[in-house]
Amino acid sequence: MSQRLPRRALLQTAVAAPAAGLLVGSTFEAAPAWANSGKFDVDDPRFSIAVLPDTQYLFDEDSSDPEPLRATFRYLRESSNIAFMTHLGDVTEHGSDHEIELASKTFKDLDGKFPYSVLAGNHDINGSTTDQRGTSAYLKAFNPKRFAASRTFGGASPDGYNSYHVIKAGGRQWLVLALDWRLSDAGFAWAQSVLDRHKTLPAIITTHELAYADDNGTAYLSGYGQQIWDRLIRKNDQIFLSLNGHYWPPGRTVLTNDAGHDVHVHITNYQDRYYGGAGMIRDYAFDVARGVIDVSTYSPWFLAKDPAKRTALEEETIELTGPVDRFSLEIDFDARFAGFSGVVPPAPRPASAVLLRDTVAYWRFDGLGLADGATVANGTVVRDLAKRGNDLTVQSIGAGAPLLASADHHPGAPAHASLRFNGGKSPDRGSILATSAHASLNSLTFESGYTIEAFIKLPAPFEGDHSWMGILSWQGRSGDAGKTSGWSQDEPTCSVNLSGERFLQYVVYPNDRDADPTSWSHALPMGRWMHIAIVNDSRRTTIYIDGSKIARNPTQASKGITTMGKPFTIGATQFAEKFGQGFYGWIGDVRITARALPARDFLTTTH
Repeated sequence: MSQRLPRRALLQTAVAAPAAGLLVGSTFEAAPAWANSGKFDVDDPRFSIAVLPDTQYLFDEDSSDPEPLRATFRYLRESSNIAFMTHLGDVTEHGSDHEIELASKTFKDLDGKFPYSVLAGNHDINGSTTDQRGTSAYLKAFNPKRFAASRTFGGASPDGYNSYHVIKAGGRQWLVLALDWRLSDAGFAWAQSVLDRHKTLPAIITTHELAYADDNGTAYLSGYGQQIWDRLIRKNDQIFLSLNGHYWPPGRTVLTNDAGHDVHVHITNYQDRYYGGAGMIRDYAFDVARGVIDVSTYSPWFLAKDPAKRTALEEETIELTGPVDRFSLEIDFDARFAGFSGVVPPAPRPASAVLLRDTVAYWRFDGLGLADGATVANGTVVRDLAKRGNDLTVQSIGAGAPLLASADHHPGAPAHASLRFNGGKSPDRGSILATSAHASLNSLTFESGYTIEAFIKLPAPFEGDHSWMGILSWQGRSGDAGKTSGWSQDEPTCSVNLSGERFLQYVVYPNDRDADPTSWSHALPMGRWMHIAIVNDSRRTTIYIDGSKIARNPTQASKGITTMGKPFTIGATQFAEKFGQGFYGWIGDVRITARALPARDFLTTTH
């Protein structure tokens, strides 16, 4: 059922990183002396968990060859950021004394040197029994006493066949449950008790059988897997990932638990591949900062060989790059774990807490008195909480879906509310918010500098053509202000827009010159809240996204904003004094300050 994959050279810099130390265990003290390249940084947002599937063909009576696994274990000991390794069962082919003894001796390369879990597959024990089977050659070798010295080891079920580990990585603790080939009622009760005692920890379930896959890599729960799903996984929201071997080909799927959240179900098994899988590991590289788990599959044994001496099959099997072997999972970890993490989200902050000296306008959308998803009618007024008379009024600029109130918000925003804009190109332009014809903001020139802040979120998927949609702007024509050097005299004197590639664009015509210094960001992500800050110190402009300075900030001099008494607008940008494209996404709090603010004073910061 396997398929031949094209040869591909492994990017060794991505896989064979030098060691930096390992996880220090449930008390999270200093790294042990054997961490030969320094301390594992438990707060680094980037770390890996290694998954080792069925090794049974490497421990098959007189056909055994543990060398591939020894190479894998050397690789794990020398790795810089792999926090833990979990074996998915079927350590051996027959579970005989000889096979178990050889496997046990091989695993001693990790004992006291690298944290790991292991569990029994049906080839390691009598496959017709549950975890109440009593003693076995497997249990004599891989019993709780073996792991007692491991600082990640949390405990085992009374029968000894189920265990759990607590690791610390990425700035938080993670629970790994290693469950037997078949759980008894007592086994299910024990697993639930572990979850109950660690209610705030995101959990990974490892077991030998849970799901199987078709030849396209789509996974389905097996009959026994359905029991685990119904009795354990679906009702425990903290379980976000399950891993099993047993079947091949590998595959994956996403199921929805009782809380309405995703649970990733993955099959990892390469025993059908060359050399019984060659000690191949599946690397789950967590990036908490990016909200991504990057998954790759490779053989450290083949990787360690001289490239000039690798055989064709070895070269082909160094790394597997099919869609079920190399992929990425996008997970907003904070949002996914919010329901159980025990972290209390920040409460809304009153307007008075963020009205700094020189605040000239501040708008938020939690005072509209509307339910989440309710339509915000034309004529609705959003008050300027800086009390400078810069109130906004909702206006339709074309057909299309209505403006909606939303409870969605950036976790660091003072107000826990936003507006959902559904604009598009003409005629479905949607709605805007604009100041009145006589608002003071219309004519402020910001000679001493300014900071413009906004929270935005782009939908995922980002459907339709929304190129050059406006986020914030002043209305009017730059040509009417005597500006001729820009791209067009029909564009406004100041606007924040989004290009077709989702690059943020800030273009401004300063007061002291006929020029249009323009800043450009990277491509903005979808489905994630961002804080944008445009900071001008009366000499030049710098844009920050989520507190990080973007690359394409011009050094060209820029003092103030050429304003012409035209309304300030949220949700669109004019061209030739006409709106052609409405904003598509969410906008939260917006604040304008008549001076350059340091990052410590941005709206995301609590004092």
